[in-house]
Order: sequence, then C-alpha cells, then structure tokens
Amino acid sequence: MVIPNQSADPARMALANRVFFRLYQCANMLHKTGTKAVEAEGLTTQQWAVLGALSRPEAGEGMSVGDLARYLKVSRQALSGLLSRMERDGRLRMAPDGRDRRSRLVSMTPSGLQVWQQEALPKIHDYYEQVIGDFSVNDITHTLHYLLRILENMQRVDDVQGGGAEPEEN
Repeated sequence: MVIPNQSADPARMALANRVFFRLYQCANMLHKTGTKAVEAEGLTTQQWAVLGALSRPEAGEGMSVGDLARYLKVSRQALSGLLSRMERDGRLRMAPDGRDRRSRLVSMTPSGLQVWQQEALPKIHDYYEQVIGDFSVNDITHTLHYLLRILENMQRVDDVQGGGAEPEEN
C-alpha cells in the first residue's frame, strides 16, 4: 500500500493528478479512435502494437513471448489470448525458439506483414496526422521526452513493487 506524502505541495499534487488523468483519457481515446482507424483491417490498437513491435528491424527473427510482453509493458497472460487470436487470423506465427525450446518465438507471417505495411500503416500515419498534425517537430520531441521520463519512473515503481520480474516461460 502506498502512503500519501502528507508534506507534498497541494498545487503540485493537483497538477500531477491532472497529468495522470489526462494520460488515462488519452489511453482510452487511443483505444477508441485508434481501433476505428484500423478496424477495416481487422485490427485493434493492441494488435497494432504487436505488429508494430514485430515490424522493427531488431525483431526480424521474431521475439520471445516474454520479450514481447516486456516491450509492450503487458503481462504474458494479457498477451497470450491476443497472440492466439492473431495466430488464428494468420497475422503471426509462434514457433519454438531454436536456442531455447522452452521459449516460443513470435513473428509476423507474410500475410501479417502485408496487412501491416500495405493496409494498416497508411491508415496509422493518417491517424497520427489527424491527432498531432498541428504539433511542431519540437512539440513532438518534447512530448516524447516527457512521456519517456514518466514511463521510466513508472518502470522504477513497478520494479520496486515487484512487478518487473515474471517467471520464465515454460
């Protein structure tokens, strides 16, 4: 249980509350409006995130389920059903990792890559333009900087709370 800091500056805490509430609202609106942007491709924002993670050059050989969960900041359990549906839909494949048979590698199928590159990405880029088209490059850079700082601090909190390490995949 977290005990509130009684000596915290009330004005600072009121601003912090507004920041975190706006983050919550942004996450909800991303799920709502982002899913609408790619629904014709049969995708959700969660599937968009998985395909985006797997499309990175460093994931060219696939990613273990554990690495993918850590990258997306979700639990393996939350990711499992999503991956099963995406595999069923032919967007990705899961295969034993040749280096560690206990681990499964997730990679995009040719069909998943085609949906990602040809169908989803143009709509995602249009969505980005609709949402942050009036931001300057400097605005985007600063926003990214502060979001990364918040994420790093949240990761530290998660590590202290014991949420950073999950048991090895079997």
